[in-house]
Amino acid sequence: MNKKALVLFSGGQDSTVCLAWALSKFDQVETIGFDYGQRHRIELACRLTVLDRIREKFPEWAEKLGEDRVIDLSWLGQISDCALTEEREIELSENGLPNTFVPGRNLVFFLISSAVAYRRGLSTLVGGMCQTDFSGYPDCREDTLKALQVATNLGMASSFRFETPLMWIDKTETFQLGEQLGGEKLLEIIVRDTHTCYTGDRTHEHDWGFGCGECPACDLRKRGWNNYISQQNQ
Repeated sequence: MNKKALVLFSGGQDSTVCLAWALSKFDQVETIGFDYGQRHRIELACRLTVLDRIREKFPEWAEKLGEDRVIDLSWLGQISDCALTEEREIELSENGLPNTFVPGRNLVFFLISSAVAYRRGLSTLVGGMCQTDFSGYPDCREDTLKALQVATNLGMASSFRFETPLMWIDKTETFQLGEQLGGEKLLEIIVRDTHTCYTGDRTHEHDWGFGCGECPACDLRKRGWNNYISQQNQ
């Protein structure tokens, strides 16, 4: 079996846990990120810090970490018209989805990543999409990604596997998985160095990390961390 993987790595909590998961299972792991004009593009700087910290704290993983690349998808931000790419209040849209939904984002991410994986000889793509703790984004659902995997393999005459280790766990369990994979060292990286806040706030530090503390991403992360700590203290 080809033991090489490409991780869709944003620099956030979920993708960092997915990166650790891949490093624990594969012999070679490459990473890919995307600059799509996101309001919280501070994550692009955070992802480099996280990669450096993982190499520093986990020498056994550092040997497996291969190339990293960031793809310019600025056109996606130009057509998305949402609160994740523009300075506007976060709220529900008329269709019932939060206006942080970037239409087609994960579909594009996986398609571009598949093209890179095809060229690099990487058999598995790993993403942090989750259907348990999510905002209703249709491109985070397992059915969507299974269908995309089929279409991609047909269109590229390939046999990629799309892995989503967090699909059926919540944020509390994501913190637990991080601890299982890398102990306190990885938890410290997740809390202090990753970025999740939709507004891009890196000025307010909390027990669970940096962020505005009010956006949906911060709320999920905060509740997950508090539940995780509560369970640790029982």
